[in-house]
Parts: sequence; C-alpha cells; structure tokens
Amino acid sequence: MGGVPAPRITQFDTGSQIADYPVELSLIIEEPCQVRHTALEAARIAANRQLTKNPGTGNYYLKIRIYPHIVLREHKMATGAGADRISGGMRAAFGKAVGTAARVQTGQAIMTVRVPLQAFKSAKEALWRASMKLPSPCYVQIDKGAELLN
Repeated sequence: MGGVPAPRITQFDTGSQIADYPVELSLIIEEPCQVRHTALEAARIAANRQLTKNPGTGNYYLKIRIYPHIVLREHKMATGAGADRISGGMRAAFGKAVGTAARVQTGQAIMTVRVPLQAFKSAKEALWRASMKLPSPCYVQIDKGAELLN
C-alpha cells in the first residue's frame, strides 16, 4: 500500500477532562456515510471555536467519538496534450493513498460535549455548527441533564 497518511485531526479531547458537568449533548449522524479526516477536523474547529467563546476555555469538555481508520486511495489520471500516450488508463489502478476516513452508521455519535447548565444553548449551537462541516445530516441529542433544562 505504501503507507497510511497521517490524519489531519490529532486532538480528540479538548477542554477540561476532569470536571463533572451536569449537561451532556451528542451529535448523532442520520445516514450511513464516510467522514473524511479533513471534515472531522473542520467540525472540531467549528465546535471548539464556539465553545471557547461562551462557556470559556476550561469550562467544557469536547470529545470526538470516531477515528478515521479507512485509507482513501485515488488514481491520478494524466490530463492535457499528449496524455493518451503517457497514461495507462485504468490499468492496475490501485491508486495512491490520499487521506483517511471513518465509516459511520445511522445513529452513531460523532462528538460529545459536556458543559455547565448555563452554557446549554451555546453547546447546542456549537454542535449545530460542527454538523455543517459533515457530509450527512445530523441532529443534537441530550444525553444527560434533560431534566435540569425544564
């Protein structure tokens, strides 16, 4: 295979890991798909940016729940003048590794956020912004603390 490219996402846990927060929200995927490592990193950055504004640094915990294991390969085709003489078409087209992806199923959690009670709306907004970076529709599910919100 030639080697696996390093995933763009390197931080899977951000924020305060030791604090106990009363509210926990998860971003759940609605359709089975593959999430590329670049999309996962973009979603993490979008959520992290929103969470550092409202609850503030150290007042939340964000965990990415999936890991990009699948190696994506691409067969680069020659284009331009004289490409037909250089190119071998699709003969032996195994491809070069270009990235990694994570396969996700319907109902699987992509990321989880734990926040204090007053930061619930900000956490929900953060997960919604992260869902815009992902290839499949998502919804936000309240895992813990739903009784405190009423």
